[in-house]
Amino acid sequence: MIAETVCSAVSVAGLGIAAVTAYRKRFLSAARIAAYSLVPVGLVMTGVVGWVAETAFSPTAWAGFVVLGGAWLLFMGTRAVERRRGGTRKERRAARDSAQPDAVAPAASAPSLGPAKRPATRPAATPRAQSGDDFSDIEAILKKHGI
Repeated sequence: MIAETVCSAVSVAGLGIAAVTAYRKRFLSAARIAAYSLVPVGLVMTGVVGWVAETAFSPTAWAGFVVLGGAWLLFMGTRAVERRRGGTRKERRAARDSAQPDAVAPAASAPSLGPAKRPATRPAATPRAQSGDDFSDIEAILKKHGI
């Protein structure tokens, strides 16, 4: 009962401040203040305030909050350790597997990842005549302009 009265008083005070702000021709600020001042009354009308009041004086509820806090601390602690180690177990396993040079595909007879082998023979070099054809057009243009 006291919580509802306090919330109503806070809302009335907020609406009064909003009215004074609107009188000073600051309508945007007045609307924002009015919105904030209506929140406590809305919480009382929905029953949230009554639920919070019942929860605040319940030892079982406080024990539940302690258990939730402990779970949160455990979760955050494991996340911190995971970051120091370098990722999740799956990520570490994938990194370890990809670092092995002798990785073999399931149906392959030879390693799929290995040192690259160069071909024994080099392909024959392209003749200069073909590359000369490319420059013959340029030479013709330069001669045309007297360069």
